[in-house]
Amino acid sequence: MKLREVLVELPYLLDTRGNLDTEIQTLTASSRDKVCEGLFFCIRGARFDAHLFAAQAVENGCVALVVERYLDELDVPQIRVSNGRGAMARIAAAFYGWPSRGMQLVGITGTKGKTTTSYMVKSIVEQAGYKCGLIGTTGDMIGDRRIESHFTTPDPIELQRTLRMMADEGVQVVSMEVSAHAIDMLRMDGMVFEVGCYTNLSQDHLDWFHTMDAYFETKKKFFTSGMVRNAAFNADDETSERIIRDLKVPRLIYGICVDADLFARDIEISETGVSFRMRLHGVDEFPVSLRMTGMFNVYNALAAAACAMILGISQDNIRAGLEAIASVPGRIEMLDTHTPYKVILDYSHSPDALKNILQTVRTFARGRVIALFGCGGDRDQGKRPIMGEIGGQLADFCVLTSDNPRSEDPLDILSAIEEGIRPTGKPYTVIENRREAIRYALTHAKDGDVIVLAGKGHETYQEIKGVRHPFDEKVVVSELLAELGS
Repeated sequence: MKLREVLVELPYLLDTRGNLDTEIQTLTASSRDKVCEGLFFCIRGARFDAHLFAAQAVENGCVALVVERYLDELDVPQIRVSNGRGAMARIAAAFYGWPSRGMQLVGITGTKGKTTTSYMVKSIVEQAGYKCGLIGTTGDMIGDRRIESHFTTPDPIELQRTLRMMADEGVQVVSMEVSAHAIDMLRMDGMVFEVGCYTNLSQDHLDWFHTMDAYFETKKKFFTSGMVRNAAFNADDETSERIIRDLKVPRLIYGICVDADLFARDIEISETGVSFRMRLHGVDEFPVSLRMTGMFNVYNALAAAACAMILGISQDNIRAGLEAIASVPGRIEMLDTHTPYKVILDYSHSPDALKNILQTVRTFARGRVIALFGCGGDRDQGKRPIMGEIGGQLADFCVLTSDNPRSEDPLDILSAIEEGIRPTGKPYTVIENRREAIRYALTHAKDGDVIVLAGKGHETYQEIKGVRHPFDEKVVVSELLAELGS
């Protein structure tokens, strides 16, 4: 593809230098990549300015640059743009032939519920006979085939490459998690979603956004910037109205506690699932029996149903799709331990998520609720004492341990969590090594207890001092139980 061909529909273009007929075979944002006829994006980040590494990119095979300032010392074609991130998203889409335009996109944003809702949408869409792709935290999927991914919403080059693969394999609908980081960094610039869904807002990612208002405004931008044709909103989240009042696209409102277009009633929760009746105003209601428990999964089901209704999918297919899902990786996942106590794996790594899982487990635990959790390093420090307090309030016993400490001292993180749990008066222990912490919980659990392993969920690694060490909690629990049994 010629360089000039990727510059169409590029509102950020200022001017160019050099031969626009230069052939481009590869896109990259890493100067260390060895490429053939590559186009390198000089992105200015929080810690590094890629303009400083452009020479290395040229040495490694890049024949053209996208820049925000010209680099006179380099004799290759340069495309000067007003926004490097936005330009990367648009150029990547053009390079891969705008694959999203041949599919219907469903984008789900919010602090909690994105992953489960996206899986529910996928199940419903497939029940209706469409081929569906999934993009999100647990990795990407085409049908039942998994594709490794590294971000909730991938970087623009990976995203467009994946969408191209999906389009080429006949995918008709893509169910996609949309993170606030991705919105803020313009990773989806130029894409249009048939449906955008807003689940909720609670404290998270303040290491990046600094204030809740900034975090909210970023989420709001997804719906007000022309990226969404139709919208679904959780009426029971107080922040929804702040978006709806400025919205200029059709929307469907779902909820439980307030009047909504789509709502659930007669909700019954057990340790094995949730049953309720779903009703759309003016339309007959229908029963739903989920095989996943928790009130939050009622909201996730309503969100997925709202998206499906906007796509025109029938109630029968919505019900069948929701009831077909037995679990979502790392989301209130009951492990098969064959023990007199239960072990649940959950990705809850924010205050509200931890609160939700512990409240849910409390409804069916015959014995104690034992919460094992920590907080990620190099992330929002303000939530650490909050999560400690929640653990102390809702669990009978807490095991404080490492999550992904990253570059921080794990003991500093644990000390901050202790500040919140100590005033609650609940018993707890601190075991920094997560494997030994899990061993402690398994050893001390009694008949009827429920152990909640919170924070890691689907992750299969633990990041310590910049190194990712293999750590799959399903495997760890299985190994420890075998050791304890022997």
